[in-house]
This record gives sequence, C-alpha cells and structure tokens, in this order.
Amino acid sequence: MANITFIGLGNMGGPMAHNLIKAGHAVTVFDLSADAVKALVDDGARTADTVHAAAEGAEVLITMLPAGEHVEAVYLGDEGLLNTLTSSTLVIDSSTNAPETARGVAEKATEKGIAFLDAPVSGGVGGAKAGTLTFICGGEDAAFDRAKPVLEGMGKNIFHAGPHGAGQVAKICNNMLLAILMNGTCEALALGVKNGLDPAVLSEIMRQSSGGNWALNVYNPWPGVMEGVPASNDYQGGFLVDLMNKDLGLAFDNAVKNKAPIPMGSLARNLYALHGQQGNGRLDFSSIQRFYRGKE
Repeated sequence: MANITFIGLGNMGGPMAHNLIKAGHAVTVFDLSADAVKALVDDGARTADTVHAAAEGAEVLITMLPAGEHVEAVYLGDEGLLNTLTSSTLVIDSSTNAPETARGVAEKATEKGIAFLDAPVSGGVGGAKAGTLTFICGGEDAAFDRAKPVLEGMGKNIFHAGPHGAGQVAKICNNMLLAILMNGTCEALALGVKNGLDPAVLSEIMRQSSGGNWALNVYNPWPGVMEGVPASNDYQGGFLVDLMNKDLGLAFDNAVKNKAPIPMGSLARNLYALHGQQGNGRLDFSSIQRFYRGKE
C-alpha cells in the first residue's frame, strides 16, 4: 500500500481515487470543487488546503486534469509541483493531452530526478467506476514497474506503450478510431431504421456479423437498445462530446506535424465539431446518433 496524492476529481478522477481508497491505499485528494473533495473525504480520503500541501510526502502523485495547459500549470513554472516534489515521488499523469506536453513535463521531471509516466486512460466513466480502465503508459521501464501495482487498483488492462509521450500517442490514435467507429455505427443504424428495421434487431445482426465493433457491442448509440449506456439515459453521463472534440483536435494536430493522412479522422473531427456547436457539447459522444437520426 502506498501514500498517494490524487489531483483532479472530475467525472473520471473521482471514481479513480475512490477505487484507490477501496484498494487500501492512503489517499490525499485535491480539487477546486469542494463538493468533489467532500465526496472523497467521506470515502476516507484526506485533503489539504493547497495543491503543494496535498502533494507533501506523497510516494505516488496522480493527476487527472482537463487539458494540457492545466497539466503544465500544475507541474511547471515557479509554482509547479516539480519544484517541491522529492526524487522518491513517482508522478503519473492520466490526463489526455498532446504528446509534446507529456514529453516536456517528463524532461523537466527527469532533470530533477523524478520518475514520470504519461498514463492516459480508456474506458470512460463506467470503466472508472468499475475499476476496469485501460491505462496506456509512456515512460521508463522502472517507472512503469513501480506504477503498475497502483494502476491495477483502478484498471484491468495496463499497457506500456513506449517512451515518454507514447501513452498519449496511443490514446489519441485509439480515440480517433473510436470516433470513426461511432459515426459509422450511428450511420448504419439510422439507415436501417429509415428502412423500417427494428434498431435492436439490426444491432444484434451487425453485432454477430462483420460489422461488430466496440461502439455497437457495448455502447450502443440508439436509445433503448442497450441498458446502462448513455443513449438510454438521454445521452447523459459517459464521455462528453466536448472531450471527444478535444481528443480529435489533438489527433489532427499530431497528424499535421507528422504529415500523416487521416481523411476519416478529419471527417469525424468535423462531424463532432458541428455536433458540439449545435448545443450538444455536454452530452455523451454517442449522441452523434441524433445527427444521423434527424427528425422523424
């Protein structure tokens, strides 16, 4: 068991911290939301008034933050945590941001003798609550080996993708593919329904055929077809359209830098950008089904 500090208690971070407490770790939490902090304190966590006080004495420091600028604000600069952490602290950033951001923080951490992993996650809020997340890690072998027992308290699949930044590269590739698959699934379902097919029957046919994919198999976007998914809860909860747009933007920027053609990824990015601009940014990303379904 370890002394762990967890910073960032949003839809993903809160359940992740809860699972670390459940696993028996001593967890100190910090977030700007008093309600989020209270929920974890009620679970048995400790807290502190400042991010620096929360990180004091941590053997492992985990951050789960909205975007790269927040990660840089927490770790870098005169007020950054890398100036006060000891070399014995293992730093794990599970935020999703640009590979360049991860490499930049890792470089500064290495200069100070601090082990750092970029470890973005896949699996959504459901996976965070169930403790079945996939962690995609970038960093040195020794840091990964230290982190793995901690990450196993929050996830089921723990991958070492490669050196610093590799976790972020793999994550944006995965989410770009997810966006493409979700759009294709929604498009196929809408076409079938417009031809009079039952969406549940069509879903099962495609699920058992060559069209089967994660979006169809475990996250069906058509309302009422599958229990326990956002589509059957008015697209509430889950992975927000705004966050998918962020990740698709990261993939697009990376593709430009590497001169990589991503025609389907670019189309998915444009479709989600349009969907978000139409007031759907706070809905789950499977709500793109509404775009294809149209008015009936």
